[in-house]
Amino acid sequence: MNIRYKDTHNFKKEDLEDLFLSVDWSSGHFPEKLAVAMQNFKTVYSAWDGEKLIGLICAMDDGIMNAYVHYLLVNPAFHGNKIGRTLVSMMKEHYKDYLRIAVIAYNDEMHFYENCGFVKSSDASPMFITSLWT
Repeated sequence: MNIRYKDTHNFKKEDLEDLFLSVDWSSGHFPEKLAVAMQNFKTVYSAWDGEKLIGLICAMDDGIMNAYVHYLLVNPAFHGNKIGRTLVSMMKEHYKDYLRIAVIAYNDEMHFYENCGFVKSSDASPMFITSLWT
């Protein structure tokens, strides 16, 4: 396995569909929208095994103070290879001069992010509205 990392916003919709569905994310059913979304994110890093997209991290930012990690996913067949940690490290390096990098993590992801240096806020809770697609 020869994993390469890229800084790109250009993806084939099929590659995005395969990756997002590999982790059972409903957004994988909208590959055309995902391809446009990747163009619109400020920062996107990806991991590749040959021509196969196996990991992705995306962030939005305000240009100077705050960055928000929106997606971090790694194909489960490639878990255990430190791909997620490498993608997070790339993002942290990119935003090292910002005051804050924020991520919304589900409870079962907290340990991973804490091991990557994130700290759970004691005075704030994430809030979001999710549309359910049928």
